[in-house]
Amino acid sequence: MTDTADTQPGWFSDEELENIRGRMPVLYVQAVPVRVDETGQATHFGLLMRAAPDGSFNRSVVSGRVLYHERVRDALLRHLEKDLGPVALPRIPTAPQPFTVAEYFPTPGVTPFHDPRQHAVAMAYIVPVSGDCQPRQDALDLIWFTPEEAASPKVIEEMTGGQGVLLRQALAHVGHAP
Repeated sequence: MTDTADTQPGWFSDEELENIRGRMPVLYVQAVPVRVDETGQATHFGLLMRAAPDGSFNRSVVSGRVLYHERVRDALLRHLEKDLGPVALPRIPTAPQPFTVAEYFPTPGVTPFHDPRQHAVAMAYIVPVSGDCQPRQDALDLIWFTPEEAASPKVIEEMTGGQGVLLRQALAHVGHAP
């Protein structure tokens, strides 16, 4: 089997990525998919269900690395399609602006965001989607929550690494402060 690093420019082998993660921050994009009404108000927030390596399950937002020589907009589209399917129909503005920047550290407690693998900087976006979302790759399911449901302690507790904080920031950004 051919290593992805050999076939796709911008991808690293597992060994190369581990080395990079140990030496410098890695750039990510994160997207909170939303359904909007006819006035443009966010009515539902989409969260993925994923299985963790330890066998537990958690909710998460769409997330992934930005590749070398890849525009942020293209990285968002790629990860939204990877996680939500090819007909999710995300509406990303021509010049996307993040609602926040989340800095993940391998050391817990430096910020609310934690990733034991690396120091990562993630630009986070709220992205309206209007198509049929079918989770793919390592996403097991996608559930749409009302703002009240998304802000509930039960949902926030199901998110790891600080993504519950990110979701609360997204809710506040669109006028649904928890």
